[in-house]
Amino acid sequence: MIRLDKLSKCFNDGPLVVHDVSLTVARGEFLVLIGESGSGKTTTLNMINRLTEPTSGRIFIEDNDIRQVDPVILRRQMGFVFQEIGLFPHMTVKENVAITPRLLRWTNGDIDERVRELLELVKLDAADVAERLPAQLSGGQRQRVGLARALAARPHIMLMDEPFGALDALIRDEIAADYRAIHNQLGLTTILVTHDMTEAFLLADRVAVMRDGQLLQTATPKELVAAPANDFVRAMIDIPRKRARKLADAMQVT
Repeated sequence: MIRLDKLSKCFNDGPLVVHDVSLTVARGEFLVLIGESGSGKTTTLNMINRLTEPTSGRIFIEDNDIRQVDPVILRRQMGFVFQEIGLFPHMTVKENVAITPRLLRWTNGDIDERVRELLELVKLDAADVAERLPAQLSGGQRQRVGLARALAARPHIMLMDEPFGALDALIRDEIAADYRAIHNQLGLTTILVTHDMTEAFLLADRVAVMRDGQLLQTATPKELVAAPANDFVRAMIDIPRKRARKLADAMQVT
């Protein structure tokens, strides 16, 4: 469904931050892009919805070159969720979720029905939160509203940039698991950026590991563990193991 063909990007004639990346994401797949800060993963994500234009290479969605699609129209066909959430503080929850449907000139009745449906989908009580302002919500509730807003226009593709990184660990795991269930339920195609290999292993159908703008390996979590492509990938997948060992040691009763 999504195909990146020899994608490269540099800013202001500087060095390449993404270098010759080719990648295919199947319809319905949950792909996680992982790497250290500066690895090019967020730039790659931003090129898919044309927030950033590639220096070279092409991107196809359903075999259509996205350069032929108006960027505004393209973005309205995708959901986009990021760590800062970006809810409009002067708008209620209902108004935030309804932004794209209003731009698409849905009827008020259809918008009201969609808002209620989405708040239920992300496990929020519409009667309780719909008229609240974002400042009146917890961090986890605001992120759930961000998810609802991204899903409002029924996109088939979801792009997510460190969406759970600012949340407390328990809330983060809960919302991540809830989103994976929504992905399955709605048959979405999701690309999620993270630097956390544990999160990648818990959520992904496949993991794409990036370093210094290059794609090092793309594989299922099991395949990564069984046959890491190089020492860097091996070190990345060792992080969850080390965490598990530390936790086991800490929980031992002496």
